[in-house]
Amino acid sequence: MFYNSRTKTLSLVTILVILLVSYSAVMAQDVANGSATATVQAALVVTAPSALAFGTVYQGVPTSIANNLAAAGRFLITGQGISGVSCYMQLPDYLSTSTGDDRMVVSFSSTDASVDSTGNVDPTSFGTGWQNTDPHNIPAATAVGGGGTTNIFLGGGVIPSVDQAAGAYTADIILTVAYNGT
Repeated sequence: MFYNSRTKTLSLVTILVILLVSYSAVMAQDVANGSATATVQAALVVTAPSALAFGTVYQGVPTSIANNLAAAGRFLITGQGISGVSCYMQLPDYLSTSTGDDRMVVSFSSTDASVDSTGNVDPTSFGTGWQNTDPHNIPAATAVGGGGTTNIFLGGGVIPSVDQAAGAYTADIILTVAYNGT
């Protein structure tokens, strides 16, 4: 009986040693810590420092302003230099009086905008970009210039009727700009 008990004890110790060795092998692991990073670009800021100014117009006499004249409208885009942006310009069909009781047709041709990415603020001395482009379809390759700014110059035309009411006429021109990841 002593022999049988000793065999049982030895068997139990052997099993316990095997389990401990097996358990140690299972616990042999390693852990690595990785990381995630991101850099947020500078916020885009869009302003309209200069209105598209048709000046004094006469009944029945169409008037146009080119995008390379001092009276051209100007939109300034400020953001992270050399970053692609998508631009959408919402253009009005009419200018109207402050009371809204009269309106005048305004039109924009496919060559009424210029996009200058040099930081130039003068539409009469164009830098680098797209001249005479479509304001309804600003080029997809538009980017904030290396100096952190881009200007869009806008021309257009008004067509007053022969009995256009005298007074001041205005309309909103809205430029929406967003980074596009290019």
